[in-house]
Amino acid sequence: QVRLEESGGDSVEVGGSLTLSCVIRGYMDDNIYWGWGWFRQAPGKEREGVAGLYVGGGSKYYADSVRGRFTVSRGKARNMIYLQMDNLQPEDTAMYYCAAGVNDPNDYFPLRERTYRYFGQGTQVTVSS
Repeated sequence: QVRLEESGGDSVEVGGSLTLSCVIRGYMDDNIYWGWGWFRQAPGKEREGVAGLYVGGGSKYYADSVRGRFTVSRGKARNMIYLQMDNLQPEDTAMYYCAAGVNDPNDYFPLRERTYRYFGQGTQVTVSS
């Protein structure tokens, strides 16, 4: 059974930084690794994509709301990715989820939820002013 586990969420003040981690556990084929995503969901809002990583070409994708402040990267182990978040703002408060396992490589939209087969349980980020 494939499991994604996020960690690193915390409460920080405005302007602070956090690094979220995500690890994949369980049996999987190699295809699960080639596309990853980070999503978030604030109370009362729909889940939205904030960052995506295409491992094969190294391309990175960001939502406009986080571009320039968030950085997605891959770990040394191929089953880990990170989300570095700088200059955090109150509107960044949300549950953050990582995603992996692209359903259809020919229909790849890195910030779209249904692009991915697997999601983790989430880690909470709270930014206070």
